[in-house]
Amino acid sequence: MTEKQTGGLAEWLWPAAFLLCAGWTIWHIPAFILDFSSDMPESLFAQISELHMRKQVNPNMPGLFGGFADAIDWFCLLAMPVIFFFGARSVVVAPMEFQEYRSWDRIALFIGRCTMIMIIAMTCVMLYEVFLRYVIEAPTKWANELTLWIAGFVFLCSGFYGMQQRSHIRIFILYDAVPRWLQRVFDCIATFLICMFAVGLIFGSYKQVFINKFYRWEMFGTAFDPPIPATIQPMILIIMTLVAIQAVLNLIADWNMEPTVHTAADDIDEEELAAIKKSVGAD
Repeated sequence: MTEKQTGGLAEWLWPAAFLLCAGWTIWHIPAFILDFSSDMPESLFAQISELHMRKQVNPNMPGLFGGFADAIDWFCLLAMPVIFFFGARSVVVAPMEFQEYRSWDRIALFIGRCTMIMIIAMTCVMLYEVFLRYVIEAPTKWANELTLWIAGFVFLCSGFYGMQQRSHIRIFILYDAVPRWLQRVFDCIATFLICMFAVGLIFGSYKQVFINKFYRWEMFGTAFDPPIPATIQPMILIIMTLVAIQAVLNLIADWNMEPTVHTAADDIDEEELAAIKKSVGAD
């Protein structure tokens, strides 16, 4: 049986489709806030309603069910979990990635693929802005804020992917010197501390983030005025929750693994080294 090759078309299309639906949904979240918040104060309702009418992409399309969210908004919202499911199933683990993965790791792997697409999108926005600014001398009002917005999601999602890949910063001097049973104790302590930090972060900032930032849909206050505070701050809590869950799953998955001795050679990527030698014509 032939193994699937990583980097296939499906691994590009599913993350791209998910990000398109997610981007549309996030931009039109004020419509869903208005639809699902019947007890909202009148002043706040008027504020978010005005914001929604000013920011929505298709102002002439009527909302469904007598509300504010239109057919495209609902389609993108409902399509996101479906695309995520099939996208996660389509992931093929690359040779340089952690090979001892479990079925639940496909969530982090797919988010990692989405992060890669976001990096490409962010780079394209930056290049477009450079072209307009220095060639045409007509810079945009949105490129800088959009790049900053995407970069925030890239930073957060990369942390979740890094936890699944076991690529976060670790110091192994003491860890490698102790027997396996004590290494398991260290792993339990580290996982406990991660979970306690996540619980403390969520408990301490939930009201501030979801009530004052998300529910009120706080904007960035620039010409483009993206909802960076209303999206990035909740995303911090969501990603921190996923990181804590992934840390527990890593502990379970790695419990019976043989001890690994870490050396300086671990930092050498043999495939990358071979590609560099080939590019310069060295044997």
